[in-house]
Amino acid sequence: MRGSTAGIAENFKIGGTAYHLLLSVMDSIFSAVVVAPLVVGYWRSVWELMNIYVYPDDKLLSALISTIIGICGHLFFDIAQGFFTKRFHPDKNRIIYYVVSRAYTVAFAFVCVNGWKGPWNLLDQYTDPKDLTVVVVPFVIGIIALAVLRTLRNVSAPPFAIATDHVEEYFVVMTMFRIKMAEKTTLYVLDCIFSVLVVGTLVVFVWRGAWVLLDDFLFPESASLSAWCSLVIGYLAVGLAFLLQPVMRWVCDRLQGGLRLIAADIFLLFSLFGTVNVWRGIWTLLNLYFLPDNQEISCWITHWICLILLVLLGCSNSLLVRGVYIDAEEPAGKCVIFPCYYLRLIFQQERAKKIAKRLQLDILAKRKQDIDNNIADINHMVHEKQPNNHVV
Repeated sequence: MRGSTAGIAENFKIGGTAYHLLLSVMDSIFSAVVVAPLVVGYWRSVWELMNIYVYPDDKLLSALISTIIGICGHLFFDIAQGFFTKRFHPDKNRIIYYVVSRAYTVAFAFVCVNGWKGPWNLLDQYTDPKDLTVVVVPFVIGIIALAVLRTLRNVSAPPFAIATDHVEEYFVVMTMFRIKMAEKTTLYVLDCIFSVLVVGTLVVFVWRGAWVLLDDFLFPESASLSAWCSLVIGYLAVGLAFLLQPVMRWVCDRLQGGLRLIAADIFLLFSLFGTVNVWRGIWTLLNLYFLPDNQEISCWITHWICLILLVLLGCSNSLLVRGVYIDAEEPAGKCVIFPCYYLRLIFQQERAKKIAKRLQLDILAKRKQDIDNNIADINHMVHEKQPNNHVV
């Protein structure tokens, strides 16, 4: 029994397999149960408040205003990322950095929600959600185009991604072709425009198509039953996707080129199915059960609660849909690992602090030993040079 217990304890040490497995499971649960509902609550609040306050009687004008906010805001934050990165850093002024970075996140999150709401509502205005043809066509075109561009992974969202509020690269926004402004300003601006207008719009097409298809086929006669089914189906799919990660990583480790890309994209589409269902379930249930007679107050409450909790948890960047990421960009099977790192980052940081402290103590101890040795050598030399005053 003693040997067995020692083996278990050894596994849970830093770097042990069971230790990492436990943290991975806890991160997945945290992302699915805490971060995802908070992000959905925030997006729902901003989306619905825009419907309430911005030309509620003119859906087309409201959609156009949201589209303009989304496009102009995304381009601004893409182009201005170098300015923010150079001017604001905790090493210069921690308080100013914290205030500016959180204000940046709040403003960018507002832009992101409008960047989706605008095109989504424009499609609603010019297409009939009940007409399967006009729903399926943009949906399929979006998936194919994103797959051809190798950008299908950009459909991912919480619970399959956590973006923490770490200092490193806080203001960085990845563009499609990875062009730097210092290299060629014109090409960089065109890269930003392509990333926002093409890739971003295609992602909205895919999400909107999946959402509307669920509206049409998942108990359309009962909003409540449809929402609960979406929530259950979504979390079952999310749990299965997390469980399949090791299998998919093993598969992608052994595939090369196009086959690895196809396997990764199929897995991404399955995770998208779970994500859309979770978002749709939470969103609709909030509309149905949380102060349904006063949606304005309901949205404001969820807005502030979700935003404050995400900031306090250090996950407010999970609200943002920014940057373009390339499919299967990581080596081997890492391309199918969901970036849900929260507790693992915390423990890693604590471990790094302990190691740094231990190294510092070791250095101080070595210096003290060197000083003691030098003092001992000096005393010994002085003792040897003293004259012998003994009288015989």
